[in-house]
Amino acid sequence: MVRSQTVVGPRPMLWAILASALVALTSLSAAAEEAVKIGNSYALLNKPAMPKAGVILIPGGDGVMDIKPGGTFAALGGNQLVRTRKDYLGHDVATLTVDRGVSITAAIAYMRTVVSPVMVVATSRGSLKVPGALAAKPDGIVLTASFLSDVRSQIGLPGALPRTLIVHHKQDGCRHTPPSGVEPFKAWGGTKVTVEWFDGGTNTGNACKARAYHGFNGLDSRVVATVAKFATVGK
Repeated sequence: MVRSQTVVGPRPMLWAILASALVALTSLSAAAEEAVKIGNSYALLNKPAMPKAGVILIPGGDGVMDIKPGGTFAALGGNQLVRTRKDYLGHDVATLTVDRGVSITAAIAYMRTVVSPVMVVATSRGSLKVPGALAAKPDGIVLTASFLSDVRSQIGLPGALPRTLIVHHKQDGCRHTPPSGVEPFKAWGGTKVTVEWFDGGTNTGNACKARAYHGFNGLDSRVVATVAKFATVGK
């Protein structure tokens, strides 16, 4: 007696490949960078398909990216927050990277239409914009390689602080952001403040620029993971 036999051809494998491709295309579509106008300036929005949190990224230096409506920009591409802005997608965190003319309070309000909670993340000189943004009551702030003494003076009373994370490099050689400024800020802010120290990486060029320890050169993935974990706690 000849038994009938079902022959399994390549079709199931083909469907699996097509399904994987569709998922990849969907992810790419969700992750496409978009220039959004906030006031009279632009910011770059990167949003995963299902964001758990949103972060406003404030670059250092003079803060001028010169973002165009099409999403291109002319400056600060090497800044630590700018160069890692898309890496947060891998942690299900949306990012809004702001040009200098963008009001941070307005950026917080915009991001709340995308996802909640919303954190403000600022690096180096960009941290000087954080005190003025606290009136918008972000759910937390992250200060990386920041002007901590100046930020503390501008805020005045620690009661105004939300949850705060300080990310600092032990070998930061920039005169504006000495590691010695971390503990006084932590003592002032009390239990609201958490500190994450970084060590190692690569130190090149000007001590206050993005390719030095100040800019966490060589440590990007660790910095992103640390900030993303802080932003999504409880999610």
